[in-house]
Amino acid sequence: MTIEKSAPAAILAASALILGTALASQYVGGLAPCELCIWQRWPYAAAIGLSLVALTALRRPAARSAVVALCGLAFAIGGAVAFYHLGVEQGWFRGPAGCSAAAIDATTIEELRRQLEAAPVVRCDEVPWSLMGISLAGFNLIASTLLAAGCFLLVARSGRRPA
Repeated sequence: MTIEKSAPAAILAASALILGTALASQYVGGLAPCELCIWQRWPYAAAIGLSLVALTALRRPAARSAVVALCGLAFAIGGAVAFYHLGVEQGWFRGPAGCSAAAIDATTIEELRRQLEAAPVVRCDEVPWSLMGISLAGFNLIASTLLAAGCFLLVARSGRRPA
């Protein structure tokens, strides 16, 4: 069994749908992302780029298989970040400093007040939206885990020779 172009096409579609949903929730729905939310978007962007390369430039199934494996790695990393974010939301882990306050470089009280008023802080440890008790980080953990497992399963099956 070899990895055909349908696997990179499916990865492209899934990644574009998930990243598009995140961007729509931000720009259409007004749901401002925290720093960890932004980090969770990068693996999907990487998978989009890799799958586009596989669809347009790679002819050999082995090369497409390598791209699917890299996408699986990207999704696994995204899942780890989503797990960390979920842990921050649940109080299991401390969040990064960027999720608690903006950098302050004011030299006067008036500058400080302007900076504080102009810099909205989106906290990583607060859940701004959930469905059935599952936050967006939780949904991303599920999606990333399933996508990573799917990619690795495809690569494992493509390495088997027919009997």
